[in-house]
Amino acid sequence: MEAVIIVIALFFLAFVVLGAYATVKVVGAAKRGVDRTIGQARRTVEDHTLRAKSFAQVGPAAELAQLRLTLRTSMRATQEALYAGAAEDESLKESVGLFERLSVHGRELDADLKRLESEPDRATLATRLPELRARTEQIAKSADALRWAARDRARRFADDDLGALSAQIDLEADALRHWTAPAGPRAAEEPVPPPITPPGPRRSHPWQKNPRPESTT
Repeated sequence: MEAVIIVIALFFLAFVVLGAYATVKVVGAAKRGVDRTIGQARRTVEDHTLRAKSFAQVGPAAELAQLRLTLRTSMRATQEALYAGAAEDESLKESVGLFERLSVHGRELDADLKRLESEPDRATLATRLPELRARTEQIAKSADALRWAARDRARRFADDDLGALSAQIDLEADALRHWTAPAGPRAAEEPVPPPITPPGPRRSHPWQKNPRPESTT
């Protein structure tokens, strides 16, 4: 009897531990989702603020806002393109690694630009703008090169796959147009059409329209 009680207690303890573990995992996943949503909202607000500053202000302050906006837009677009492509194409992992190294320089530049937004000495700021502009153009150009190369690679594979599929369909269409009549004396006098196999159930596709119901009137 004592052994049964011990076994039951162990099972109960195991269920409690598993329940606590599952709860921690669910809470952690929910927290990560909330953090991602807050981070995305914060980036969106900051991008709109930078865009407004680039139009509303003049001089070095406006150019600083425009440089930050250009840098952030290029880096974010490249990150999305590379990460999405790497999930299907393992050869892009090296490109992702290069982008991570480039992101270090991008974050440093963005931090420098952000600090200079509150710089009161506009003369000193104006003298630093050429160097900041050159760094921004260099990083954005490198990010754009990675992004467009990944997109060109994906489009090339899609074109190759479509070409191979079209060739197979052409061969199948030619084969469907040829058939052999049954042998025998009657075949020489009167050709007999081949038996028609009733088509099987058709697959539905997202671009198909729903069939209209037959009228009962």
